[in-house]
Amino acid sequence: MTQTENPQQFVKLLRKLRSVRQFRPDPIPQEVIDALLEVARWSGSARNLQHWELVVIRERATLRALAQCEGSAKHLAGATLGIVLVMAGSPDFIEQETFDEGKVSERIMLAAEAYGVGACIGWFKGQGRIDAKALLGIPQERLVRTVISLGYPEEEAQRARPKVANARKPLSEIVRFERYS
Repeated sequence: MTQTENPQQFVKLLRKLRSVRQFRPDPIPQEVIDALLEVARWSGSARNLQHWELVVIRERATLRALAQCEGSAKHLAGATLGIVLVMAGSPDFIEQETFDEGKVSERIMLAAEAYGVGACIGWFKGQGRIDAKALLGIPQERLVRTVISLGYPEEEAQRARPKVANARKPLSEIVRFERYS
């Protein structure tokens, strides 16, 4: 593995990453969107099966409709862009798909941060999954669970966030060496 040119800068990016739920209306340039999609495309997957497809949503009405689907994706209503992850839904690879879905989502979020674009990972559950598939014309056999809202952060909302969100437990409370006990 090749070391990054500036590991401290990369770690700083990882540490400052936060979910953004309020966005300015400014459009995201197509070249930034393309870069995020390339990062997703190159995300690792179990057995290199690449179980995912991505549906990119720019239409405000569709974003608002998806925000109303059961689950936790209300932040889509104010987003500039949404990316819905469509998984193969293979019963033989459900654990792998779930893991890969998380990796793809996090990579999109990290790449967005590098471009100054805020992001928040949301999800659909129960009837919300069915409704989201119907809204987007996704085949029944596919699995829709994860959605990412994207946009330039609303700075006032970011400053108003409680600082407790940045608190983390010390390593001594969460790390064990060799054995749990």
